[in-house]
Amino acid sequence: MKTHTLTALAALALATTAFAKLPPPSDEAKAKAAEAAAKTAWTGKVDAYKLCQSQDKVAAGYRAAAKKNGKDAGTVVETPACADPGPFVYTPPAPASGAASTAVAAPAPASAPAKKG
Repeated sequence: MKTHTLTALAALALATTAFAKLPPPSDEAKAKAAEAAAKTAWTGKVDAYKLCQSQDKVAAGYRAAAKKNGKDAGTVVETPACADPGPFVYTPPAPASGAASTAVAAPAPASAPAKKG
């Protein structure tokens, strides 16, 4: 029983170190992360394009085989053409202008109502 308690306490002590606050990422790290996200999105588009092409090829083969055998290939549904995403091109966003002020103006104080007396 004591070993279970000691193990639980040791695990709890180690787990509390995981809550340490990390420093904010540098501008270079943010730029790399943005580029990696753009590359991942582009890769997804390329994968969808290749899947679309392979599905079109299989469907065309099925229709050709059905026609050759004198069978009805079923209703042909027009689908949109496969969209080629093109080569990967990443243009980083323009850096924020340092001239823009981020300060927020304080609200004007409300005037006190006049006392009737």
